Amino acid sequence: MNQLLFEQACGNIGPNVFARLQTTKLLNSFGPAPGFRFDGGEKGIAIRDDEEGALAPDPTSTLWAHQSGVNALALERFDGRILVSGGLDGSIKLWDLEQCGNPSKPHTFNPVAKIPRSDQTHKFGITHLSFYPFDSAAFLSTSYDQTLKIWSTDTASLSASFNLGYKVYTHAISPIASHLLVACGTQHPSVRLVDLRTGSSVQSLAGTNSGAVLATSWSPRHEHVLATGSVNGAVKIWDVRQAGGVIGMLDQEDSLGLYYNGLLDAASGKVRIRASAKAHAAPVNGLTWTDDGEYIISAGHDRRIRVWDAATGKNTLASFGPSIKNSQLASVTMFTSPVGLTHPGKELLFWPNETEILVLDLHDGHVVSKLRGTGPMMAGVQSGAGAQRTVKNRISSIVWRGAGGGGSSSGPVMGGSNTAGAIYSAHLDGQIRAWMPRLEGSDDEDEDDSLDAASEEKAKKRKALDDIFKGLVGRKITFT
Repeated sequence: MNQLLFEQACGNIGPNVFARLQTTKLLNSFGPAPGFRFDGGEKGIAIRDDEEGALAPDPTSTLWAHQSGVNALALERFDGRILVSGGLDGSIKLWDLEQCGNPSKPHTFNPVAKIPRSDQTHKFGITHLSFYPFDSAAFLSTSYDQTLKIWSTDTASLSASFNLGYKVYTHAISPIASHLLVACGTQHPSVRLVDLRTGSSVQSLAGTNSGAVLATSWSPRHEHVLATGSVNGAVKIWDVRQAGGVIGMLDQEDSLGLYYNGLLDAASGKVRIRASAKAHAAPVNGLTWTDDGEYIISAGHDRRIRVWDAATGKNTLASFGPSIKNSQLASVTMFTSPVGLTHPGKELLFWPNETEILVLDLHDGHVVSKLRGTGPMMAGVQSGAGAQRTVKNRISSIVWRGAGGGGSSSGPVMGGSNTAGAIYSAHLDGQIRAWMPRLEGSDDEDEDDSLDAASEEKAKKRKALDDIFKGLVGRKITFT
């Protein structure tokens, strides 16, 4: 650090390079922050797997964000302050991350608002959460109860509700568009578009024999371009202004792109589409774009993550190896590091690998780091009446804590006002866990006690040696 400061002061490196070097170092240093807990106020006794692999009550653990399990998270990107969580029981809770004044000390967060399960709210588990793209005053939720709902963040009250007629697995709203269309992926093969301006489901993007839509994601560069992933392994690119809709399909066998594979008519500029094109050999349940819109990342049940050139549709052939786990019939939330935090071509992908978070190099696929410490493999709760519920624990959602995201799809500034960066993960054992970068000197306070004891012991030894030396020097010696 001192060397970098010296180089910057001498003019050898510019401020942008200096900032990227520091943020890259922070991105590579994320680790668990077990001192941060989330207490939703529910009572009971946790059940954990012991050293022998058997399940047993753990009376020391009595805190849950959602006792039924946390299935979805969303974090606003303007101030990086408000976190929203959704439970498998249909409840929603709002958390203020600035409740913690000193991030170097443990803290237990309490919800600032609760939306319990009811006939007027959500009846079944929450599947996806997101904030309104231009203001954190509203957020959206979808559920297995077939509805999309809009909520006021300030009052935690319902603003609007849309019944889509099928189980809703995911939804997406463009971070840049003014059309305010919400793309919803449901059991039905057609993508439903809900217009928040008019309060109606304006159109359906028809899918032919593609099965349920498990993933949707809008382009952060072109406001009318949408990517969707289906159960049959297809990833379709849509222009919602066109009657036909589909303008392209990603093909795992295409490593050349439109310009070289013969699908682009140079004279008319039209693109021919291979109806048999598949992005994955199994259901696609994860889609995201890099913040600059240059790449699309897809994930499927074939345990593959693929990176695509968004301009040409070619498969970049990035290989993420055999360690990828993905088997749940639900939308997977993954994200890339915001543009500008790393050098070009060095972006990172954060992937929830069921029981760990993998930090991967986006372009060559190698594992940069593994974030472990996600809790027990099997977990559950014992109610006061003695009833028990157990579940195989896994990560169900992850979110990036960033700020200053008014003009991009995620907060480009790491952390909020009280941290230098953070990732939050939702778990089926009912916990929300925090992951934070390691800061230089951040362990000083933790080591104060051990340092004081070591210094005291060293002082005692030095005093003993001084006493011996003074005794020898002060003694009168006579030679005969």
